Amino acid sequence: MKRYLDDLILKDLHRKMVIVTGPRQVGKTTLSKQLMPQFELAQYLNWDVAQDRRVLVDQAWRQDAGLLILDEIHKMHLWKNWLKGVVDGRPETQSLLVTGSARMDTFRHAGESLAGRFYSYRLHPFSVKECCSTMGMEPSLALSHLIERGGFPEPCMAESIEDANRWRSQYLTGLIRDDVLEFSRLREVGAMRLFVELLRDRVGSPLSLASIARDLAISPATLATYLEILEALFIVFTIRPWHKNIARGLLKTPKVYFYDTGLVRGDAGVRLENAMATMLQKHVHFLQDRSGRELELHYVRTKDGAEVDFAISEDRALTHLIECKATDDRVHPALARFAGEFPEATAVQLVGQLRQAQSRQGVLVTGAATWLAELSA
Repeated sequence: MKRYLDDLILKDLHRKMVIVTGPRQVGKTTLSKQLMPQFELAQYLNWDVAQDRRVLVDQAWRQDAGLLILDEIHKMHLWKNWLKGVVDGRPETQSLLVTGSARMDTFRHAGESLAGRFYSYRLHPFSVKECCSTMGMEPSLALSHLIERGGFPEPCMAESIEDANRWRSQYLTGLIRDDVLEFSRLREVGAMRLFVELLRDRVGSPLSLASIARDLAISPATLATYLEILEALFIVFTIRPWHKNIARGLLKTPKVYFYDTGLVRGDAGVRLENAMATMLQKHVHFLQDRSGRELELHYVRTKDGAEVDFAISEDRALTHLIECKATDDRVHPALARFAGEFPEATAVQLVGQLRQAQSRQGVLVTGAATWLAELSA
């Protein structure tokens, strides 16, 4: 199945190396192999395959390959310096695609050896937009399907919800048992598993690591490390409150969401909020990666407790205020308040089940599925 990044990646492969990251089993390998027929000769090598690993270490791949795909090479010792040598020494006619499931975006930082040698993309699970454009689903059906199944390809397209649940159980176990250990050398697997289980019940709420640390009898600093690992492995992502002063915003309590909505425990409203968070994050990352725009996803919260679920900023200015409701079409008081305080931002209340869209108090109240189907990705 063609994914939303295929054409962009294919175009950029003729210009620079392309690096694609994203959660495990989100479809990176499938996307890569679907691009291979577009080249006269193509070779795929995976660091996790022993035979391929020998080829990678010896750099014994075909020099006449029009496309060379290197998968999971971030597991190699000193991989960035190694990759720099590969990029600089490859034939001019060879396109290079690098993929990985653990976060490889340390190369984004200034001064890294790969600076200026690549374009990067983050591949996300299916969204309402992608389900409509590639599967021909109606927006409302796509949204309900994604809330139930999550957006990862295998459970999303499984024949039954039972098959999807079996995949998810194995997926989470494998992530904690294999990926966390391999990525971090962490040995407290039991504590990490408990932490993940607690996070599944805290989606969409300001996250107090101090409180969880008391429950687990672990230091807050250790839990902060755990959270960084879970983010690095694309298991969860956090959003922080919007503030004009970026440093102050980063110090505020984050909210956590799962890339796989199927992992969320909670009522329909919580699961809808997580699904919406994944799609807004996908929208923001797509515009960052494709166009270099300085967009960020936040939430808004004041000292008196007024809160709006999501906010999007561009160049540090708010562009959107977004509240998520399962069925309530009454304008959320905090959203109306912030709509008045930030008139330049589009204020929208997205409702999972809504009979009639309307505008009140400077807020557009509209159906979540239809609005999400109009995002960029």
